[in-house]
Amino acid sequence: MYGKAFAPEYQGTLTTLSVNSSLVDVLSEGTERLREAERSGRPDEAARCGLAVAEAHRRLGQVRDADRAWKASYRSAREAGDTAAMAWALWSGGTLARQRGAFPLAWRLLGLAAELGEQGGDIVVRGYSLAGLAETGRIQGDYEAVGRLHEQLLAEARRRGEARHTVWALEGIAQMHRNTGEYDKAYTLFEEAAEIAERAEDRRGHAWALRGLADVLSVRDKDTERALELLARAEVTCRAMNLSSALAYNHKMRGNVFYRAGRYAEARDLYELALEEFRAMSEPRGEALARLGLAKSQAHLGHDRAETAAELADLARVLERSGLRHAREMVARTQAEFGLDAEAVR
Repeated sequence: MYGKAFAPEYQGTLTTLSVNSSLVDVLSEGTERLREAERSGRPDEAARCGLAVAEAHRRLGQVRDADRAWKASYRSAREAGDTAAMAWALWSGGTLARQRGAFPLAWRLLGLAAELGEQGGDIVVRGYSLAGLAETGRIQGDYEAVGRLHEQLLAEARRRGEARHTVWALEGIAQMHRNTGEYDKAYTLFEEAAEIAERAEDRRGHAWALRGLADVLSVRDKDTERALELLARAEVTCRAMNLSSALAYNHKMRGNVFYRAGRYAEARDLYELALEEFRAMSEPRGEALARLGLAKSQAHLGHDRAETAAELADLARVLERSGLRHAREMVARTQAEFGLDAEAVR
């Protein structure tokens, strides 16, 4: 049995904030409470409020502000001698590093966060940090290494009845099944995640689950209209909560759905929109995926063959350097599909 979803990253005087609070509201209240804590000389409270500020900036795609905020939160936590708060700040920094495509830094910060969480006796930040490590490996395409960790974290979340983390783990495992072609397994897991998230009032988790279901319906069942309907529902949540990254991925997925349906002009427009959004928030993985979709759509619309080959070759180099194995394989398949693999290396 799962209780109502909660947001453990909203701490101190901000515990009244909901998991579904608008990020603009979180940032406003968090900044106000942070200033109060700083004025009253309370580094412990400044660390906790600074965490919410850092996370709001990160999820709004404000990378530089997020970077400054998590580091300030860590310094305040260290001044207060609060090991658990230091762990939370490192978790935020590690999550930001993954979002920016700085995977070695993400591994380092999230690993330290897990260690400090254990030392500080905070099982929640330890779990979130391990989940961050698992997600980092999954995004890089190292499914064998992190698959077991996802399953372990899912079991722990189920045991504690923690809805939000259960939903996260289900969606991560579902995504790995989807990427390896096990569409039925993926759909079942995304469906369970959506049901749990809806009952627990976890609107963010629900929006991501709807995106996953739309993807499977599109690629497995060729059900374009149903997929677009689910993405439209998810977009309402993304806009209501100011979920910039989730909204950009929603638009990218809508491009995928149009592309699979052979509606290349509509796909191109969505990929262009998503690309602009990813670049605005400095999210290189999303940017690369949007570039790939855009190149494919334009190729079908008669774009110059040499320019398409050059774009795919550049994408391959970018992804090779960044360590995004699954995305790199997608580019290779696209080069082969269009007969551009040989041209790319001339």
